[in-house]
Amino acid sequence: MLVAFSVAPSGTGESVAEAVADAVAVVRASGLPNSTDSMFTTIEGEWEECFDVVRRACEAVGRHGNRVSLVLKADIRPGHTGEITGKVERLEAALTRQQEQ
Repeated sequence: MLVAFSVAPSGTGESVAEAVADAVAVVRASGLPNSTDSMFTTIEGEWEECFDVVRRACEAVGRHGNRVSLVLKADIRPGHTGEITGKVERLEAALTRQQEQ
């Protein structure tokens, strides 16, 4: 499964960079395939391991304030792995084919 999530403390001021860095450090230490962009961090793994990482990332952010905001989207597709890069590779291939037409 793929889980894309965004986690941030609420009511702690304008910048949340340090809190988000703590969450991303949890993700990277997990050993799960992951990718972080300006809006979300995506992880790939089994249900239990993904949601354990999300929980621990929320706990890390929670140390920066008394309230945590979590946005989460999951793609649950049993039997498929490598989709964190595979989906993007298929998209890029489709775009290349379109440009060649």
